Amino acid sequence: MTEHAPPSTANIAIACAIIAGITGYFIGQAKSLGLFGGSPVSTPKSGEKEAEDSDESSDEENDTDLSDFAGHNEECKLVLVVRTDLGMTKGKIAAQCGHATLACYKHFLRTAPNSPILKNWERYGQMKVALQAKSEEELEMLQAQALSLGLCARIIHDAGRTQIASGSATVLGIGPAPKDVVNQVTGHLKLL
Repeated sequence: MTEHAPPSTANIAIACAIIAGITGYFIGQAKSLGLFGGSPVSTPKSGEKEAEDSDESSDEENDTDLSDFAGHNEECKLVLVVRTDLGMTKGKIAAQCGHATLACYKHFLRTAPNSPILKNWERYGQMKVALQAKSEEELEMLQAQALSLGLCARIIHDAGRTQIASGSATVLGIGPAPKDVVNQVTGHLKLL
C-alpha cells in the first residue's frame, strides 16, 4: 500500500480560493440576470452614490449638461488622455483607460441615455484614441475646456493599491462626441 501525504495548508487555501472565486462569479452572473429577484440591472436610486471597486471618476464635480451637438453628423470618438509623468506600466495604463471609458459611458447612460451622439458612437465601432498629457494640471485644464464645450469629461483617480499614490489623477476621458468638437480640445496632443 502507498501512503498519501496529507494536503498542505497552502494547497487547501488555494483550493478554497479557487472554489470561492468560481462560486462568486456564478452568483454574480445569476444576480445580474435577476435570478435572485429584483430587476436584472440595478441602478442607484436618486441621491445614492454608486460604489466603485478601485478607481473613481470625478463625476460629482462635473455634472454639467451634455450638448446634443445638433447638426453634427460626423463620426464620434472618445479620447483617453493619459498622464505620462506617473511612469505607469502598459497594463496599468490599459486598466485606467478602461475605467475612464466606463466612467464616460456610465455618465451618458445616467444623463442622456437616448443621446444620438451615444447611439452614433455605439453603432459605428466605439472609436477610442489614447493621447499623452504630461501633468495633472494639464488634465484639469483639458477637462475644463471640454466641459465648457458641453462635452462629457471624466478624470480617473487611482485607488493606490498597486503602482501609484492613492488619489493620483491618471486618465481623462472626453466624449464620446463628434470628432471635430473633441479635436478642439485635444487636437494638439500626441498619440500615446
